[in-house]
Amino acid sequence: MPVDLHNERPLAWDSATLDADTKAMLDNLQPNILRAHVREHLSVLFVRFNDVAEGRAFLRGIATTKMKSARRHLEEVRDFATGRRRGTPYVGIGISKAGYRDLGHSVEDVRKFGDPVFRDGMKRRVGVVADPPVEQWERAYQREIHAVILIGDADPGPVERLREEILGDLPESARLLGEERGQGMRNPAGDGIEHFGYVDGRSQPLFLKDEVDREPKKHWDPAFPLASVLVPDPFAPNPLRHHGSYLVFRKLEQNVRAFKEIERDLADALGLAGADRPRAGAMLVGRFKDGTPLTVKPKAGGGPVSNDFTFDGDDGSRCPFSGHVRKTNPRSFGREVLMARRGQTYGERTDDPSDDSPPENRPSAEVGLLFMAFNGSLLDQFEFTQQTWADNPDFEVPATGHDPVIGQGDRDVKVTFPKVWGEPEQSVPQTQVAQTVTMKGGEYFFAPSLAYLRNL
Repeated sequence: MPVDLHNERPLAWDSATLDADTKAMLDNLQPNILRAHVREHLSVLFVRFNDVAEGRAFLRGIATTKMKSARRHLEEVRDFATGRRRGTPYVGIGISKAGYRDLGHSVEDVRKFGDPVFRDGMKRRVGVVADPPVEQWERAYQREIHAVILIGDADPGPVERLREEILGDLPESARLLGEERGQGMRNPAGDGIEHFGYVDGRSQPLFLKDEVDREPKKHWDPAFPLASVLVPDPFAPNPLRHHGSYLVFRKLEQNVRAFKEIERDLADALGLAGADRPRAGAMLVGRFKDGTPLTVKPKAGGGPVSNDFTFDGDDGSRCPFSGHVRKTNPRSFGREVLMARRGQTYGERTDDPSDDSPPENRPSAEVGLLFMAFNGSLLDQFEFTQQTWADNPDFEVPATGHDPVIGQGDRDVKVTFPKVWGEPEQSVPQTQVAQTVTMKGGEYFFAPSLAYLRNL
């Protein structure tokens, strides 16, 4: 029987009783969708095709010689955990609406994709999610991108080798429009962080039983149905067995200096002193730097960082309703909106993101996040999150403000912050913090099944 994407039980991918349809799905699914692949070093190539036959042959060659399946990736993770061997690099492919048409699919064919956001493309959605005008995007993103090729590994060497091989196979009729380089950052505890210095990547939806079983779930269940991230691939030989996912890519530049000035000024305005000062930044993010949820504790540290929590019972006196992690994952509702985030940081820094250096020593540009997320629906997940939650000053409570991290649009609503953690007294109304994350460009892609790519 076809894989039931709406089954609430996490997928026991290594079960001896796994049926043929599920095995076929995993054998023809790209890695990094159901489970994150190691991408400490990442190359992102943006390509435009100008010849149908040569474009198809190029992608078919990558898929048949350089891409592994989701099932092989999971087997590598299992083998590495038992000390048997390390895994192989990750190569992924996404195709845009324009890319499918340049590969020979008709306008009618492209309508087989059920997501209207994908059929529009990111440039036509600027007004919906309050993105900057396209003419303000970086040049590579202003152009018509047909495909994105992702190359990732724990070490830079394999990434460089695969990058050179893939670019060497690029036909003369095609063009490399641009490239992004990602490199992971970690704090002294070894946790992945973003450029503002906060632990990133928690509260991910999980789809596989072995991952779910490792997580405590007394308050919040991290298990999600496959429909949150997978859809049938309409152009695959057997869409009931062959699946793909909608991929959103956005380059987000972070003004670290300005954000650190905002943290400092907010702490001063609230009269926070000593060990209580980090709460200013935590009220913006919703977590302390080490990942401790602000709704759980007034200070960081004091034991393992929990991800098993909700915001139930928190009226905003602990974590403001505008806190980034509360805006983008309210936890007690809206589970169907969560995306499988697979981003990576970019940019070189001379300072240490984890130390207490003053804002003046922080970068103000050229660093940020290559935001990537897999969706079952761009309309109901990514764009809903950005438009209805992050950019909405009245979500979940009126006049509580935009998401101070990724929110876009005019911030004309004044907001308050709790002066003491857990106490009702609020600060005087004040102007919302300035926007410190700028969208520099991006595109919507579909990550097709390997069955489609290998049959081009």
